[in-house]
Amino acid sequence: MEAIMRVWKTCLNLHLHCSYQSTTVVSGSNVSLQIPEDLLGNYKQLIWFYNPQQKIVEWYVSSSPTYYKSPLKLRIHLDPQSPAHLHIHQVQKEDSSTYILWTEGDGASQKSFFQLNPVPEPVIEIEKAEEVNGNCYLNLSCVIEDESASYVWYGDSGPFSNEFQKKVLEVSVNPQNQSRFYTCKASNPVSSKNDTVYFIPPCTLARSSEITWIVSWWMVMVPTAAGFLLTHYEFF
Repeated sequence: MEAIMRVWKTCLNLHLHCSYQSTTVVSGSNVSLQIPEDLLGNYKQLIWFYNPQQKIVEWYVSSSPTYYKSPLKLRIHLDPQSPAHLHIHQVQKEDSSTYILWTEGDGASQKSFFQLNPVPEPVIEIEKAEEVNGNCYLNLSCVIEDESASYVWYGDSGPFSNEFQKKVLEVSVNPQNQSRFYTCKASNPVSSKNDTVYFIPPCTLARSSEITWIVSWWMVMVPTAAGFLLTHYEFF
């Protein structure tokens, strides 16, 4: 809402015709920022801005675009048939901004504003994993920079009941109800992503990379231990 109010305030102060769009996309995907050509009129020059201070590309009629130095430079291009259409490849979290398209032609200027919102990935933070009276108390937080996200927690038997479907999962684990993993799936209107931690009895949580390390350690240590015992037995 604040971004929209800034847009219209700028337009009124500069006596410009303005339009505003908001786009939510998945990180890693491609997106095109565009408005219908008939709304732009017969423009002869245009500039795309990442923000009010940073130009990213400029175009004049019958000329090739000029791409300015920015983190976006290698991932953007203007459409050859419709230069006002900006294509962004491999959208990143840092691309989030209010983009500005300024066009001029036939003595009139226009600004179009595009709010780009990449969907971030959730991260499970292990707040607590504590063994108490033979049970393992787990407190896990699903952290994502998206206030509109909804959450679903899964174990190896499927989704937890509705009472557990919130940002924080608190559960007491015993041998009868333990799961081999705990997954948080965060969703918004355009996509969903998840993160997973793995349960190691009696009360340890690890990520996939840590699981790989533990398995590798055992593959090395078990033959080593067996060799030691065999050598020790032969010696005596």
